[in-house]
Amino acid sequence: MSGCSSCGVLTAADGNVKGCNSNGGCSSGGCNKMNVFDWLSNMDNPTNDQFDILEIRFKNGRKEFFRNTNDLELHPGDPVVVDVPNGHHLGYVSLQGELVRLQMQKKKVKNDDEIRSIYRIANQKDLEKFDSVQKRENPTLFRTREIINTLKLNMKLTDIEYQADNSKATFYYSAEERVDFRELIKQLAGEFKIRVEMRQISLRQEASRLGGIGSCGRELCCSTWLSEFKSVSTSAARYQNLSLNPSKLSGQCGRLKCCLNYELETYIEALEHIPQVDKGLLTEQGEARLQKTDIFRKIMWFGYKNDSAWIALSAERVIEIQKLNAAGKTPQSLIENIKEPEMEFQSLNSDLEQMDKKFNKKGKSSSNKKRRNKSRNKFRKSPNKSNQNNQKKPNQS
Repeated sequence: MSGCSSCGVLTAADGNVKGCNSNGGCSSGGCNKMNVFDWLSNMDNPTNDQFDILEIRFKNGRKEFFRNTNDLELHPGDPVVVDVPNGHHLGYVSLQGELVRLQMQKKKVKNDDEIRSIYRIANQKDLEKFDSVQKRENPTLFRTREIINTLKLNMKLTDIEYQADNSKATFYYSAEERVDFRELIKQLAGEFKIRVEMRQISLRQEASRLGGIGSCGRELCCSTWLSEFKSVSTSAARYQNLSLNPSKLSGQCGRLKCCLNYELETYIEALEHIPQVDKGLLTEQGEARLQKTDIFRKIMWFGYKNDSAWIALSAERVIEIQKLNAAGKTPQSLIENIKEPEMEFQSLNSDLEQMDKKFNKKGKSSSNKKRRNKSRNKFRKSPNKSNQNNQKKPNQS
């Protein structure tokens, strides 16, 4: 199996991409790998000056900014040859225009002379050479893992990215401790005749580079659109009333799932209207303990000791009982004075119930009339027939 030249998605043995026929030059942005949508593309610029810095995407969604010094006419998805330290590399245009300025402000990248330039649009020879260079990645990956095992280094090699000029390779690895890989670099440089760069990545970045399917059935967020990783704590699961089960809360990277932070603010706002129950509610029937809470519906379930039945209470009723207990009073039961919403519901639907009863009575009366008419007609027809028969018999005799 080889990798797509645009995004690293697995392709068939003949080198063609499974999902499309463009062979790695997908015009949609790279086979759903860190795609971007330029929502300003169909809008005219207020001035003739266009931002001259573009966002270029490399293998596995890695993106960097380059300056269009030669005023090339570029579009998203175009392959370009860019300037990199000690050589050149090939990437694909992912974003241009004013959105690049916003991305630079977001990532705190300064618009200075340190931004390298774009050489030219990649021609057919550049693409063919880049494909041949990429075919070295998998054999190099397997061979490097063998060398790591022989050297007994406590590290995990995730991915390798060759530079387009075939002069340098970047080795991405993850490790829990500091690793002395000086001997490893010597062996790699001597065997593959390249300059070696070792780059350590976190476990979340490792999962984003490898990709996969999450427990939700969709592709991993970190490999499709999520570019910044925020810290996730177990308190996010507590706010959302999730069971603290590591096997369910952890993702493929072995860390807490990033999606635990998506709805956290909504849960925190909803919890402001939910009373905090540190101890049970005291009633004349006994002490009721909190069993479950529906945060958005503001319903709390309580249960008595040695009783499997749960009683649903509104948040207002729980606050009312807490105030009574604080004053030294105990209500008769939990559901006391809680039937008012049912009366309102009945009064709202009383007109509809009366209309149903009215039409049901009409339907029954009409059906009863039809049945009575049928029975009367039968009764009237039967004596006539008998009289006719009686009249015919004496004439025949």
